[in-house]
Amino acid sequence: LFAPDSISEDLGAAFFDANGDGNLDLYVATGGDEFSDLAPALEDRLYLGNGHGRFTKTQGPRWLPPLFLPTPEIVFTRLYESALGQLTDAPLATHFGWSMFRVFTAFFAACLTAIPVGIAMGVSRIARGVFDPPIEFYRPLPPLAYLPLIVIWFGIDEMSKVLLIYLACFAPLAMSARAGVRSVSQEQIQAAYSMGASKWQVIAHVIIPGAMPEILTAMRISIGFGWTTLVAAEMVAATHGLGQMVLNASNFLRTDIVIMGIVVIGAIAYLFDLLMRYVERLVVPWKGKV
Repeated sequence: LFAPDSISEDLGAAFFDANGDGNLDLYVATGGDEFSDLAPALEDRLYLGNGHGRFTKTQGPRWLPPLFLPTPEIVFTRLYESALGQLTDAPLATHFGWSMFRVFTAFFAACLTAIPVGIAMGVSRIARGVFDPPIEFYRPLPPLAYLPLIVIWFGIDEMSKVLLIYLACFAPLAMSARAGVRSVSQEQIQAAYSMGASKWQVIAHVIIPGAMPEILTAMRISIGFGWTTLVAAEMVAATHGLGQMVLNASNFLRTDIVIMGIVVIGAIAYLFDLLMRYVERLVVPWKGKV
């Protein structure tokens, strides 16, 4: 754990890396105490001799080694270093930008396609018969199950990554939009028809506004699925991205970087969820009051 030349017999001191953080820690013994007593104390950063051949702790014991659970100080230090580009091959902003591009490109594409499909499934038996079986078939499948097929069919470019996240977002959006349409009050629909509204007018002015609470809730859920699938998507030959950074750090047992990436991903997802809650209050202020 420490080289022989790092020990000073006169001073009774030793320098070595006891906690695996890359920094040398100081151990001091007064009166030329023997260093054999250092062996059971290797998990603590600093010991001071008390003149009786024993070592007194100046810092509490570590319940877990840093490999398993680094301290918050180390995690925030890695976050600062990553923001300056000192930790990985690219600064944190680059990884953040690529991950945001992949997740939100897939999310907006899913919103533009899954919500109309879900509404069509809710109002048309034909659309329900066409779209419901394939959606229900692939919805329970984990993304890693069909990831090899996507790589074979679409290569290792951005298309495969975005498509994997898109498929994770599509199913909950479509099924929730369908459920929202089915939850609209039949009295409201029949009242609109009795006043001479056409079918398209009923869909635009009665069914879609009535289904909006379910659709917005589905958007919040689907963006969570998108961030969950991000790590799997960036396994496909990605050079930048938060998921790729976490995967690369895990290969080298850099638990501090892994936890830092988890914190960043969770914080982004939570902020977007707060944004969606705010949009929900603006768009459907009547939710929960009727």
